[in-house]
Parts: sequence; C-alpha cells; structure tokens
Amino acid sequence: MTEGADPLLSNFPELIRPIRLLHNRVRDAVVAATERQRLDELADIHRDEEGDTIYAIDVVSEDLLLEFFEELSHDHSFILIAEGLRGPMVFPRHSSESSAAWRIIVDPIDGTRGLMYQKRSAWILTGVAPNRGEKTSLQDIIAAVQTEIPLLKQHLSDQMWAIKGHGVSARRHNRLTGEETPLQLRPSKSDTIAHGFSTISRFFPGGREVLAAMDDEIVRGALGPVTPGKAHCFEDQYISSGGQLHELMSGKDRFIADLRPLLKQLGICCHPYDVCTALIATELGVLVTDPFGQPLNPPLNVQADVAWAGYANEQIRRQVEPLLRAALRNRGLI
Repeated sequence: MTEGADPLLSNFPELIRPIRLLHNRVRDAVVAATERQRLDELADIHRDEEGDTIYAIDVVSEDLLLEFFEELSHDHSFILIAEGLRGPMVFPRHSSESSAAWRIIVDPIDGTRGLMYQKRSAWILTGVAPNRGEKTSLQDIIAAVQTEIPLLKQHLSDQMWAIKGHGVSARRHNRLTGEETPLQLRPSKSDTIAHGFSTISRFFPGGREVLAAMDDEIVRGALGPVTPGKAHCFEDQYISSGGQLHELMSGKDRFIADLRPLLKQLGICCHPYDVCTALIATELGVLVTDPFGQPLNPPLNVQADVAWAGYANEQIRRQVEPLLRAALRNRGLI
C-alpha cells in the first residue's frame, strides 16, 4: 500500500509525516556519531536509571527528540513518554495532562547494545494513542512508525508505518544516494517452525537455564527428538524487541517469545516502549500476544515489564502456543 492510497493518512499527516522526519533525523545523527566516535566512547555509561542504563550513544537522540516535540506542540497537545525521560512530559509545556489529545510513546534507540558495538541494526520506535489518561495502553495505539538505524558498513535502512485498520506502508532508504524505494514486508506463510528461526529471548545473565530449557521443550514438542547431524530449527538472539518484530514482519522469524518478566529474577526486561510498534506487525498479520495467548496490552509507561510472544501466522501459533503454555505450566509460571 502506498502512502497516497491510505484514506486515513489524509487526516493524519500532521502526526505521521513529522514523526517519520524525526526518525530520519535521529537515524542520520546516530550514524554520524558512530562515524566520529570510537566504539568504547559510544559504550560509555552516561547515567543509570531504574528501567535501563543510558549509554553515550543514547544521548545523541535526546536533544533532537525534545526539539522536535517542542515544535510539534505548536499545533498539537500530547503527553510524551520515552525511554530516558524522567516521567511523562506534557506539551505544550505548562498545560494539563487531561487536556492533551494524544499519548506518544517513543524508544529513540531500541537495540543500543548491538548498535554501539556495531553488531546489529537498532530501531527508532514511536506509537501514538488517544489520551485516555494513565489507563492508556498498547491496544489504544492507532498509529506507529519504526525506522532502522543501520550499521556503518550497511547502506540500506528500512522504515515502516501503520494506522490501525488501514495496513502498512514501508520504504527502504539508501543512505549513500538518498534514494527511497517502496518495500514489501511479508511474514512467513510456513505452517511449522521446522527449518526456520524460533527463539525464546535470553539476552542477559540470569534465568537463562530456565529459558533455554523451555525453548528445547517447545521444539521437541513441535518437531520431535533431535536427529544427530541435523538442525530442527534455529534461534537468533537479536537484542532489540523492535528488531525482533521486524524479523517477524519480514518473514525471517516464525516464533519469538520474551518471557523474562515471568521469571522475576532478571535485572532488565522489555518495556512498553520496546513493543510500541507492535501495531505494524499485527497490521501485516503477525500475531502478537502475551505469553498466555491474550492480546498484548501493557500500560503506556516506562516502568512496566512486558512479556510477549509473536507468531508469524495462525498456523505457527497453533503449533507452538499450546507447547509454550505447557512449558510455563510445568514451571509454575501460569
């Protein structure tokens, strides 16, 4: 679907287009910073916060973010919720939260750790929801934009956006030429995880033995015992929830689950801003749920720990979800 073909975009350009431009600015600024600075400088800890550690590379986007939303507040009223901010910010300044029309949740760089060591792309994530007060949640998001921050050795980056009920648009940006071309995203249509990528996230120390055991249990239940010399399926520990969602959107992964909050023994977990672009995946037909099969619906704040599961299609969900629930039940997590 092209931008002009979306009937709702004519009523939404004042939010969608500026947010896309913000993403482009952040992408370019972060790439420029990685060109100027050494890896160890980008990995310096700038400050420690309750929900995460803010590295030097994260700070690159902060001034751009606040400058953009100050400009946007000339025409719109909203509450900004973002990683790195000390609480929600109301725009225009000095107005009340109850008067804001929108809640906008942002992760300026999702996948900091992989990007600052130049291992994997990171992503800029933004979701927009009508302001329903503190009860505003993920399912209230009606528009989302997601943009790739590429590695230095990578000249292409993807950007996709969606409006609820009106599908997805996507572009691929060539940072060498400035050219943008249409991009088609297609989740996998396979009915099995066999010979595909299927992952339970276990990025950091703490609980990895439990998570790995559940992963093996699910694969054995779906595909049977491992055959010597063969690989049933594969995993990919992409330390970016937005990146994981993109892998599901683009047909690279078939099943992903991040169960870390259920273990209640880990130092860092997924937060609502990490999954604020789930709307784009669901508009493409990807199924994004909580670990128990219910719609994923955390509140739009920076504190909540989020456990989630993503299935490329309904057939994959039917194969894997009962096994996931059994693995959780076997460990008293359900």
